[in-house]
Amino acid sequence: MNNYRAGISTSIPPVTLNLIIINVIVWLAQSLLLRRGIDISDLLGLHYIESPAFKIFQPITYMFLHDTRSFIHVFSNMFAVFMFGRFIEQYWGSKRFLSYYFISGIGAAAIQMLVVYFRLLFIKNGMSDEAISEVYANGYSIIMRGMNYSDPLQGNLNMILNSATIGASGAVFGILLAFAMIFPNVEMMIIPIPVPIKAKWLVLGYGIVELFFGVANFSGDNVAHFAHLGGMLFGLLAILYWKKKDRKDGRFY
Repeated sequence: MNNYRAGISTSIPPVTLNLIIINVIVWLAQSLLLRRGIDISDLLGLHYIESPAFKIFQPITYMFLHDTRSFIHVFSNMFAVFMFGRFIEQYWGSKRFLSYYFISGIGAAAIQMLVVYFRLLFIKNGMSDEAISEVYANGYSIIMRGMNYSDPLQGNLNMILNSATIGASGAVFGILLAFAMIFPNVEMMIIPIPVPIKAKWLVLGYGIVELFFGVANFSGDNVAHFAHLGGMLFGLLAILYWKKKDRKDGRFY
């Protein structure tokens, strides 16, 4: 990886800036189209590969969509991109930073798919073959009509199989990991805790919390916690690969 560039600018580098702009524009488009009865989240959001709504481009497009019911979702993700992504881009360069962003986001999608696969297996263990076949044949159309199955197991299977995952959080967690690895001893504050915490411990804490909530799988929790961990995992793999490659090429991390 590139050697640290002394005197990193406080300005927003191009990839970071454009990621923020694109995500906000897409959020506005989602909101305006939804008022006209058009939900692009269903087309561009990430569906499980066996869902009739799955499209090959969704592992990329899903990370540019956010919850239209509140600005908080897109704001929090883009604020993190602004706070941490600009320093990583200036340290690595725009090309590597953009590659890393997509690696983390697509990796998060892959882990989310894997988690859905195991959750589907668990639910199907308690269902008859006829009930499972009914969900696979007609479940997506039932969701599109705003309905659900009277059988709770069929309803759960249908929601997991045919619901869309959206958000840049997987890529954002990859960014957090990269920041902690590049600037591990930078002290940060968590509002309202008045105690500075080093970046490496903060990100480690985030990871532990995400793992806990992912395993606990609390009722009503619709956050893709394992996707967040997937973004960190694939980000770590990318960093380790580049670290090895750059040392071979005579550059040092």
